[in-house]
Amino acid sequence: MTTTIAALIVFLFPLAYSPGPGNMFFAANGARFGMRATLPANCGYHVATWIVTAAIGFGALAAFTTHPGAFQALKLLGSLYVLWLAWSLFRSGGHDGATEATPAGFSTGVLLLLFNPKAYLIIALMFTQFVVAADDTGQWQLILVITTVFTLNNLLAFLAWTAAGDRLARQFREEQSAKWINRVFGAVLAAVAVWMAFG
Repeated sequence: MTTTIAALIVFLFPLAYSPGPGNMFFAANGARFGMRATLPANCGYHVATWIVTAAIGFGALAAFTTHPGAFQALKLLGSLYVLWLAWSLFRSGGHDGATEATPAGFSTGVLLLLFNPKAYLIIALMFTQFVVAADDTGQWQLILVITTVFTLNNLLAFLAWTAAGDRLARQFREEQSAKWINRVFGAVLAAVAVWMAFG
């Protein structure tokens, strides 16, 4: 199993650290509110990640395979949700606006994961590559290990993106600079939403 886990980490690394709706959202919130204030949303996202990943590993993905329209609906809802987040970020102010605004909470993190079709595709691909034929007990254990490794790897990636956003904001403390940082992250997040809908 050690070899499988090592290969899994190599497989997941570029996927977790490449730009997507999750890490762009957390980088933007890190820039706007700071590392600590973003932790509740990060926790919500990754609690949901573990539950959804385990559910897919144990067969919930079959529902999307049987009903492809459900997956298309998820893609559309996810794109609209991320687009709304992007618009909120784009029109937000700088540091003064951030003190009046409320950082994303636990439930926002949960919703971001649930409406993220990229996550479902990566999870499905991961299980098809790394869950090998085994007896029921061995497969059950392997699914739980893969689920936990995937969640922890993703958490580390998101913390890195959040810290990068926080550090970027500290380099540009002026109000106008903060507004432009929010607008850039908002525009990138909007581009990700379009990719989610049509990619």
